[in-house]
Amino acid sequence: MTILYLDCQAGISGDMTVGALLDLGVPLEYLRSELTKLALPAESFSLSIRRTERRHFAALKFDVTVHDHHTHRHYAAIDTLIVDSALPAPVKEKARRVFRRLAEAEAGVHGVPLEEVHFHEVGALDSIVDIVGAAICLDYLGVEAIHASALPLGSGFVNSAHGRLPVPAPATAELLRGMPLHGDCGPGERVTPTGAAILAALCDGFGKQPGMLLDRVGCGAGSKDFDDCPNLLRVFLGRTPAVARPAEQVIVAEANIDDSSAEVLGYAMERLLEGGALDVFFTPIQMKKNRPGTMLSFLCRPEQFAVLSRIVLTETSAIGLRHHRVERTVLERRIVELPTELGLVRFKQVFDADGSLLRAAPEYEDCRRIAVERGMPCRDVMERVQRPGVNER
Repeated sequence: MTILYLDCQAGISGDMTVGALLDLGVPLEYLRSELTKLALPAESFSLSIRRTERRHFAALKFDVTVHDHHTHRHYAAIDTLIVDSALPAPVKEKARRVFRRLAEAEAGVHGVPLEEVHFHEVGALDSIVDIVGAAICLDYLGVEAIHASALPLGSGFVNSAHGRLPVPAPATAELLRGMPLHGDCGPGERVTPTGAAILAALCDGFGKQPGMLLDRVGCGAGSKDFDDCPNLLRVFLGRTPAVARPAEQVIVAEANIDDSSAEVLGYAMERLLEGGALDVFFTPIQMKKNRPGTMLSFLCRPEQFAVLSRIVLTETSAIGLRHHRVERTVLERRIVELPTELGLVRFKQVFDADGSLLRAAPEYEDCRRIAVERGMPCRDVMERVQRPGVNER
């Protein structure tokens, strides 16, 4: 399993996150190319990176220059922009989860419905690029689990579109619920709403760095200099040792439904996946009085069950669920980019407990892209890239 640990002791923001991930080896041109799939106006923003230092520590500074200062965007429009894009499904899912957490925090602070949450012009485009950019980089690196350190609370005031606000800003404070904080820092905004939203939506755990075989270290610089510590986000990319994994306990929950439309069930699946369900699937069944129906099933960790079951009961016509605990064993998976006769293609590799490669399969989104670019049937692309030698570890 590929693990990313974020050392956020000095703080975190969206641009620091993207800068640190780029420093791990994600090409800037790849990020630019993927962001064009959002169908934003071509000249609305530009990206740049530069080597810099914070208190004698070298780091990569990622900057987004916004050229469109007139477009106002609401959460619903941003979510639709991501859904309708040509980005890979995992990137969409991560970006939507982050934006939803950010919008939920803003909605709670300002007392407005979720769909009416408004992101001011420059901040909206900045946030889109940072959040979607972070999701693109995580997908490129094949990150499967994210952990983070405790975060600095910060103090003082910050200027915003809503006026002068105390630090942490109200939306940031809402997003920090449940996260470990420390006060070992001076004044200033150390955690931005975007940085907090990325952690709230994507982080699997907080605290000490998990055990890993360290591969790479990246460093992203913040925009300001602080007197008490370097304004840096350090990230550590590694992988779990190839040893036999103990079985983990999960919950399987099911509900039989015969009076919800396909659209409602599809939306429920999206909500469950956004909420962190490990898997969601439908099974056609025959119910009482010979009525055809659908069994909605989802897989989750025990601590997620209460929230996810609530989604099923509010988003569908189900009036109850049955659930039981099971144990599951999962093989190690890793995403690697390999050269093929049709260009670079990402492969999902699956490893046995002893570390030996069992199998590998090309990522559908890469095969689909090549098929469109070359005017070939997708099945032909998949057959041609899946050749002897391409599955080597």
